[in-house]
Amino acid sequence: MDANIQRFLNDKLYDKRKVGALDLERTIRELIAAKDYAKIEAILDQLCNDYAYAVHQPHARNGGLIGLAAAAIALGPELPKYLELIVPPVLACFTDQDARVRYYACEAMYNIAKVAKGEILVYFNYIFDALCKLGADSELSVKNGAELLDRLVKDIVSESAATYVSVLQQPQDFDGDDKNANDEQLDLPTAFSLQKFIPLLRERIFAMNPFSRTFLVGWITLLDSIPDLELVTFLPEFLGGLLRFLSGSNRDVHVATQGCLDKFLAEIKRIAQVKKGITESKRSREAARQSRKDSIGSGGGRPLEDGDEVDSITANEDDDDVSSEDDWVPGQDVQINYKAILEILTATLDSPLEEDGLLESLRWIVEFLEICPEEVLPFTPKILAHLLPAMASGVESIRQAAARVNNSLMDYVVSLSDEADLVSAPPAATERLNGNASNRASLSSSRDLDLRSPTPAQSRPSERAPTPAVTPLATPQATPQADLDYVAAVNSLTLLFLNDHEATRVAALTWLIMLHRKAPRKVLAFNDGTFPALLKTLSDPAEAVVTKDLQLLSQISRNSEDDYFSNFMVNLLQLFSTDRKLLETRGNLIIRQLCTSLSAERIYRTLADCIEKEEDVEFASIMVQNLNNNLITAPELAELRKRLRNLETKDGQTFFVALFRSCAELEMTVNMLIQIDKLVQLLESPVFTYLRLQLLEPEKYPHLYKCLYGLLMLLPQSSAFAALKNRLNSVSSIGYLHIAPRPYVNSATGNGVSGGGAHLSHSRHGSVAEALAGSPSSTPLPSPTRKSTSGLDTHMLLTRSTATTPSVSTFDRPNRLKGRDDSIIRWTELLEKFRSVQERARRLQRGNTDDASSALSDLRIGGGEAAMDTKGTGREAAGGRAPPVPAKDPPVAAPPAKSRTLGRPFGRLGGAVAGRGKRAQQ
Repeated sequence: MDANIQRFLNDKLYDKRKVGALDLERTIRELIAAKDYAKIEAILDQLCNDYAYAVHQPHARNGGLIGLAAAAIALGPELPKYLELIVPPVLACFTDQDARVRYYACEAMYNIAKVAKGEILVYFNYIFDALCKLGADSELSVKNGAELLDRLVKDIVSESAATYVSVLQQPQDFDGDDKNANDEQLDLPTAFSLQKFIPLLRERIFAMNPFSRTFLVGWITLLDSIPDLELVTFLPEFLGGLLRFLSGSNRDVHVATQGCLDKFLAEIKRIAQVKKGITESKRSREAARQSRKDSIGSGGGRPLEDGDEVDSITANEDDDDVSSEDDWVPGQDVQINYKAILEILTATLDSPLEEDGLLESLRWIVEFLEICPEEVLPFTPKILAHLLPAMASGVESIRQAAARVNNSLMDYVVSLSDEADLVSAPPAATERLNGNASNRASLSSSRDLDLRSPTPAQSRPSERAPTPAVTPLATPQATPQADLDYVAAVNSLTLLFLNDHEATRVAALTWLIMLHRKAPRKVLAFNDGTFPALLKTLSDPAEAVVTKDLQLLSQISRNSEDDYFSNFMVNLLQLFSTDRKLLETRGNLIIRQLCTSLSAERIYRTLADCIEKEEDVEFASIMVQNLNNNLITAPELAELRKRLRNLETKDGQTFFVALFRSCAELEMTVNMLIQIDKLVQLLESPVFTYLRLQLLEPEKYPHLYKCLYGLLMLLPQSSAFAALKNRLNSVSSIGYLHIAPRPYVNSATGNGVSGGGAHLSHSRHGSVAEALAGSPSSTPLPSPTRKSTSGLDTHMLLTRSTATTPSVSTFDRPNRLKGRDDSIIRWTELLEKFRSVQERARRLQRGNTDDASSALSDLRIGGGEAAMDTKGTGREAAGGRAPPVPAKDPPVAAPPAKSRTLGRPFGRLGGAVAGRGKRAQQ
């Protein structure tokens, strides 16, 4: 360079440097006219090495930058050949410590890019990286200069990025024809490469500075607006960073990012619709072509002229189809990586995003369930693991968004093909499907029918088999259908049982119910870890969770074999035995819910068998008390109570025997007296209105009085004793008037029963068990001192007496006793079992402390004497001792004082009747 130019470029004043730049521009133009390219390269080398790279000489660097810009302007069309010398030193000045150097670097690059235009895209990545940093510069002038340069580069990219090919890549000669030249040019790489830019964008997308984020969102929006670039193909590379932008506090960044994501989602929808339309168009053309071929084949008998005409028409239509297939639709060849996008969306559900980022992820998942549900299905376990906790979020918008995703995902899973042994679809899902497409609605309605079908496993295959043939349009969705990973889904849902929020636990159980109805064999098994978790969930403090858990357990048991059901009942009893608090707080709820979902008789039979084998007499007593309370009061067991009243059928008799045997596990304790007290209170409730009315018909229900008087004798002097006594006194005259010994004497005598008439005349004063069995008083009975009945025993005895006792008018039939002997209820065997069980209870009782044994022994002796007095003859009932029972197990002798004390009240109750019996015998 000329010495004057060098002096001006090194000056600290901008005006003098500008004068030197103008002189340099004039010099380079003269050299270009003279085609002295070697001197031009020498001048450019001098500007780069002596000026632009002079790190510690800021004035020289400023002069070098303005000199390089002047040289670029002077070179004009020749600039592309020298860009590799001019651009690198300018890029190096972007990182200078001096703010003025950074500003002049922006100015120089602006002038260079304005002249180079599309050629500058070769260095786009370097310029983009520098602008991304300068956008967050602390100096306002530098930021303004970077903004001007950014606008210019955006204009160049919008115009030339998709098609511009650098002149350096062009072939030297174009002597061939234009067609060959164009074909060669199509194969040349463009100056801008999106594949090379994406790694840089992926690196910069995690910037934290709001200005850098705004810069990045602006460039992403611009590149997405260029049709030929198809930036949506690379969306998974930077989608995670965009979602993080939403969690920032800067409002401008949030608005720009939200708009960018909306555009991407709309583009994905458009591309999906285009591809779907092309697929349907091809299918319709194939169907039309096949129908034409069929019509031509069926018209073989027509004249040849007609055939020729048809062939020509077919050929013309085929040409039209080919031409229509050749029409290109924007977006038809764009490939979107749904799997990678869903991986990012599910990962963001687990990350600690702010409200807006989480809402956007949920919105995208809902839209993807509409666009490509088959792609979402493999991610269902991951989505559920993070979606259901969001349903219990403290933010209302997040709860609503999570509920929409949950409903859409469940609707799609419900619409999938089921197993051949599927039982039914979930009621909640079928209710949501009413507003969906007709195919899903019909599927839900068919599942509702299957729920009521007694054998759904056998009926479903025949109903679903012809579906593919009837709806061929559904084939594209069913063909690539991926199967749900049931094991992973169940594991994710089971872990949610530990969640702190009730809504999450309820939603997890709802999903398990639905999945089990779809694929019972794939979801749960008795020996895996899920079943114990379900049993443990019964202790959940939320009643809604326990109800859903019981619904699932009932569904599993209903669809399983008897062994599975028995194991379930055994495990349930073990849970009650170990967790007494659960039994106290939720025992009744669990039993009622199970009886609602399953067969109440089946549950009571199985529990009765398990209780009969139970070694813990105390726990067995508590369980019988709970079963008793539910059997008497639960509305869900109304049908079961009706069955117990009707013992005329064989099934009813066997059911009564099964329950009655389990009640033999009880002994007369303070708790038992409390239960009898509760039973007396229940007798005053509306449930037993029918029984209280039966007291007005003593001739039809004669043994009902004996049962109630037996309860009265077992009770101590208490409010329950007074209530029952008042009830009996209100109808006592009616009972004494109609209960006469003559039918019993005649019946026993007519059938040849052994024993004296005097003894038979007093058989009406026998025990409650004798009254039920209809046997003479000489039949061996267990001692009341060792055995008594619970509230459940008494309720069954009451129902038995009211259901099977005939009226007096039919009591004299000669075959009456024979009919009782042939009954399937064998009372002798039951009484023998009572004795054996009572003996075992007495052995266990001996292990208690002496004080407790003494107190309970006195209570049993007192109750036993009262009951024994009722079995005595009329003469001894007035105050004498009861005769010993001629049985295998003699009663325990009571002290005389207690015998007289307990004998006198019973004498007052039955003295009148007993006196009439004695006078009749005399």
